[in-house]
Amino acid sequence: MIPESHVDILEKPSFAHIATLMPDGAPQVTPVWVDYEDGKILVNSSRGRRKDLNIERDRRVALSVLDPENPYRGLAVRGRVVEINSEDAEAHIDKMARKYLNKETYRRRADEVRVLYKILPETVHLIGG
Repeated sequence: MIPESHVDILEKPSFAHIATLMPDGAPQVTPVWVDYEDGKILVNSSRGRRKDLNIERDRRVALSVLDPENPYRGLAVRGRVVEINSEDAEAHIDKMARKYLNKETYRRRADEVRVLYKILPETVHLIGG
């Protein structure tokens, strides 16, 4: 669903903003690191954070992500979290640390449980060219 012309944005260390829905239906927005694999957008977080609680209750999300090399080019995506996974989340956050921080591992709190969300895009709007 992500056009080949814009996949590179998700492969770069681009920051996205993910919108989830609060219990009262209000949107809640958080900046996140993103990854792209098998047609799905991947977002990693910790159990118990607001976006985690929101996604567990309602899997509808929206994301916007801009090309870090051209902020007039990007994607606006609406979709659904189709998988929530803790097993692959640890290795994935280290992959994101290499991508975004140029570090081999991501520093975690001792009590932190990582979680990986796989988002299937349902609508995609291209921003700029």
